[in-house]
Amino acid sequence: MPKNKGKGGKNRKRGKNEADDEKRELVFKEDGQEYAQVLRMLGNGRCEAMCIDGSKRLCHIRGKMHKKVWIAAGDIVLVGLRDYQDDKADVILKYMPDEARLLKAYGELPEGTRLNEGIAGGLDEEEEGAGDDYVEFEDEDIDKI
Repeated sequence: MPKNKGKGGKNRKRGKNEADDEKRELVFKEDGQEYAQVLRMLGNGRCEAMCIDGSKRLCHIRGKMHKKVWIAAGDIVLVGLRDYQDDKADVILKYMPDEARLLKAYGELPEGTRLNEGIAGGLDEEEEGAGDDYVEFEDEDIDKI
């Protein structure tokens, strides 16, 4: 008798992320919710986030998002505040970079908030600064060395 009676392997369980490509409606905060920026990931489904109201909270990533939506430091998230624990919150939703820009444009996020645009955004800033350090040598200078 065969032991494995499943319907497929690892790739079937992983599934396809076709739903991420389509545009979703922008979700604004409601009562008991707050916008936050992830400061650092702590592991075990938790992260440390700075909320827009100015307090730093320990956030728990909900089970529906766990291992499906990847959250990194610098991401803008929507957290649900707890009535009984002010220093803890639950991550409800992660905003995509274009959604975070829209929130900032609508005035939901303060102007001082730095949006992490990803790896490409950080590289552009470094390349501009690196151009200042570039020194051009003449052939005569190379001969002296």
